[in-house]
Amino acid sequence: MADNTMFDLTGRAAVVTGAAGGIGSAVAAALAAAGAVVLVTDVDESAAAKAADQISQSGGKADSMVLDVSDHDSADAAMSRAAALGDGAVHIVVNNAGVTAPAMFADTTNDSMRRMLDIHLMGAFNCAQAALPYMPTDGAGRIINVTSSAGITGTLGQVNYSAAKAGIIGLTKSLARELARKSILVNAIAPLAATPMTETIRTDERFAPTMLNRIPLRRWAEPSEIAGAFVFLASDAASFITGQVLPVDGGMVM
Repeated sequence: MADNTMFDLTGRAAVVTGAAGGIGSAVAAALAAAGAVVLVTDVDESAAAKAADQISQSGGKADSMVLDVSDHDSADAAMSRAAALGDGAVHIVVNNAGVTAPAMFADTTNDSMRRMLDIHLMGAFNCAQAALPYMPTDGAGRIINVTSSAGITGTLGQVNYSAAKAGIIGLTKSLARELARKSILVNAIAPLAATPMTETIRTDERFAPTMLNRIPLRRWAEPSEIAGAFVFLASDAASFITGQVLPVDGGMVM
């Protein structure tokens, strides 16, 4: 019989970035359902507060605050707030915040390239570094970064996004090696779900059929279907997993 306590996150504090909607809010809700107290963060203050309220109304424990992941001071403030919720510790950091700015390479601007790197790659760096002083070294510390199939295989018309997501994979693997001595586990998830970020490629007839054909399961996941992988990597069930990239994409990358 499976030991369900392996997935119990009671007593642990989690921070989820970009958690006002889509995969981020689903992950925040799933972590809270597993027992964690969750700080829901986003640049959209009202949407983050709404997501936290929904968790509380469902019986979970959550708070919210504004977080610009590209700003290290903002990340420091968020981790301090999360530590206050977790009796001085931040056990789980989910670096999910992200945006897209599709363009063919010849049309990609310096500003859009920098913005992708600042939000995705520097965002993960800032939040992980800000959390480190609060992370326990007893094996409960987890950093879970969100990458993408674009960072693994590349994608047409998204060189800026792909480069940033590939950088997150390098960050994940190097950080996993370094923090293993502190018993802090660092992994990445490459998800694919029906969210506002994927709306164009899901609905535009120029892209939708081709994209769907690339997914062996021939459908898009709901964000809630992605969230379980985050709970798994945050839990004691994943106590011997670090430095890995887990695609949760219906088999698109295998």
